[in-house]
Amino acid sequence: MPLSEHEQRLLEQMERALHAEDPKFASALQGADLRALFRRRALLAVAGFVVGLGMLVAGVVISLIVLSVAGFVVMLGCAWLAYASWRRIPAPGEIVPVARRKVRAAAGKAGRAPTMRRFEERWQRRRDEGNL
Repeated sequence: MPLSEHEQRLLEQMERALHAEDPKFASALQGADLRALFRRRALLAVAGFVVGLGMLVAGVVISLIVLSVAGFVVMLGCAWLAYASWRRIPAPGEIVPVARRKVRAAAGKAGRAPTMRRFEERWQRRRDEGNL
């Protein structure tokens, strides 16, 4: 569901404020374009499929069954990867939630509290400055 104009303006203001306040953190959150990533994966899988097809044909021509079977397995794997990648390409303008990274329990418990406290303090300062 697309954002309204007001929501888009608010989001842009928040992004500008984040870039101004903490550019290192903002660049870490930015990430890669998912559409380009999944397209690239799909194209690489198609190239792998062609390589697998070549292995299959070469195995048949030189009567090497192992090469033919390996080519078929490569073709099958690449076809599945291409299909899965193509299906995951988001529509233009679609908002895709960022996947959370798995954090080890010890590192997560020890390192998360100060970071979250700092984020909350920054958020509270922004709210207080905006209400003045």
